[in-house]
Amino acid sequence: MAKSNVWLSVSDLRTGLMIVFLFVSVAYMIRVKEEQTPLTQYVENKTELRDKLVAEFKVESRQGRLSISGDLTMRFENAQTLFEQGKDELTTEFKKELANCMPRYLNLLLNASMRDKIREIRIERHTDDVPYPGLDPDPYFANLILSQRRALKVMRYIQSMPEYQAYSEDDRKQLEFWFTVAGMSFGRALDERSNYVYVSCSEIDKNKSRRVEFRLITSGEEMLEEFIKKNK
Repeated sequence: MAKSNVWLSVSDLRTGLMIVFLFVSVAYMIRVKEEQTPLTQYVENKTELRDKLVAEFKVESRQGRLSISGDLTMRFENAQTLFEQGKDELTTEFKKELANCMPRYLNLLLNASMRDKIREIRIERHTDDVPYPGLDPDPYFANLILSQRRALKVMRYIQSMPEYQAYSEDDRKQLEFWFTVAGMSFGRALDERSNYVYVSCSEIDKNKSRRVEFRLITSGEEMLEEFIKKNK
């Protein structure tokens, strides 16, 4: 009888340990899932947005008129068709390109399925390192002034388009909330392989460096930032 009680106790102990192990495993799985959610959301948002952008602008991309990168940047980099050297007025060719692309771009982002995934649309104007003493004796600051003026002109032209004016007041307010404008000077100039000169230590490619970029920041990035803050 005593021996039977011993085996019963051992059996109960094993059962108890299995239950504890089960609870620990479930708790661990829940914790892992919670930790993966922001990262998963971030990746899914970017992948979905990129796929839609690539599909929408596949013709323009194939013709080399623009490119869509993995970080959700739409890049116009045909320098000769953007602005005249040293000036901040958009060329006729660039106005036509924006008139063709921007309504489609904005309609895609304003779509109900995409709207909650966007946090910011950043217009970045980049330059080469040609000095402009008339703007500033320092080449970097001279190009900072020039690139900021150009970025503002891009924003002004977009807002002047009939398609933009036809948006509802709510849509225009949403776009105003999303849009930011940045003149980048030549701090992120590119080499012939479209890598940052600062990183590659290669020679600057002036034509590739003179570009306009529309960079999307997603709501998933905001979730990821909050997660990182909470887990520091």
